[in-house]
Amino acid sequence: MTWLKEVIGTEKAIIAMCHFLPLPGDPLYDRTKGMEYVVDMARKDLIALQDGGVDAVMFSNEFSLPYLTDVKTETVAAMARIIGELIPAITVPFGVNVLWDAKKSLDLAAATGARFVREIFTGAYASDFGVWNTNVGETVRHQHRLGASDVKLLFNIVPEAAKYLADRDVESIARSTVFNNCPDALCVSGLTAGVETDAQTLLKVKRAVPDTVVLANTGVRLENLAEQLSVADGAVVGTTFKRDAVFENHVDVERVKRFMDGVRGFRGE
Repeated sequence: MTWLKEVIGTEKAIIAMCHFLPLPGDPLYDRTKGMEYVVDMARKDLIALQDGGVDAVMFSNEFSLPYLTDVKTETVAAMARIIGELIPAITVPFGVNVLWDAKKSLDLAAATGARFVREIFTGAYASDFGVWNTNVGETVRHQHRLGASDVKLLFNIVPEAAKYLADRDVESIARSTVFNNCPDALCVSGLTAGVETDAQTLLKVKRAVPDTVVLANTGVRLENLAEQLSVADGAVVGTTFKRDAVFENHVDVERVKRFMDGVRGFRGE
């Protein structure tokens, strides 16, 4: 049994993404509609995900494009407001992801009571956002200074839109990440949101660290969920829950229900 059962309530857990619209300070923020509209749309998606039967949700500033690796205070403040307003409606365990800033994600988790955080905690990368470095030792110490030691850390070891600077295979990265940092989970991604996680890469990672939770982080669909969940311990799902499976759209509760029916069938429920 893994911590997924304890924290989320089931093995082979499905963590659904609740994507926030652009926030104050973001280039695409809609000043005319304002924050009230952002909160309303987040509430609409949250309720659709929960009504569809997901196991957990993760809130992220997915539309704060282009992303920063040193996120501004106004972004975290806006996300805290949204989650604070949504808390009375949240009925499942939740996590947060402030793209792409590990410390700010932990700040938000501590402020809102999130149970887990997904981030790029380790490694150095050439990415669409420039040369991307991390400092996991300082980040974890920051977590403990915040009193957030119970927050589960989901390490994305195959970051979207980025390539590891060192010439290392994914098995070596997985083994050394687990040995040096004791992550609660490793997330394996495709190129961008909605792009299928390579099944062979997923298998390599799980075989390399069989005692660590491994999550398929992008591109899990009804058509491939059996293949993905036969290897992964769970999945983070976003785009497939959107209307017509289009990243920019809002959540379609019927798509969520069909997907979760498939998951429950796979789990033998």
